[in-house]
Amino acid sequence: MAQQEQAQNQQLNIEISEEVAEGTYANLAIITHSHTEFVVDFVNVMPGTPKSKVKSRIILTPHHAKRLMNALADNINRYESTHGQIQDLDTIELPFNFGGPTAQA
Repeated sequence: MAQQEQAQNQQLNIEISEEVAEGTYANLAIITHSHTEFVVDFVNVMPGTPKSKVKSRIILTPHHAKRLMNALADNINRYESTHGQIQDLDTIELPFNFGGPTAQA
């Protein structure tokens, strides 16, 4: 079997629902791990709100967590080569209210 035929036989057909395709915004990721898995909780923290909820939880094996880390690093490098360096938020001082009005109850 030729290499091109093998590649065609190994293609993965992935479907995505409209709801999932819309995505979920998160501005905080909390990562924990055990000896068998990594758990990544994505949270949307809004200014002026004392409590935030986890919007999505992804559970990965250590092997897949490392593959994700490498894929993110590769994509960040490609992004920065096109759009310039991404500034680390630790070096940018953002007001806790993100520039908007302070929420009041």
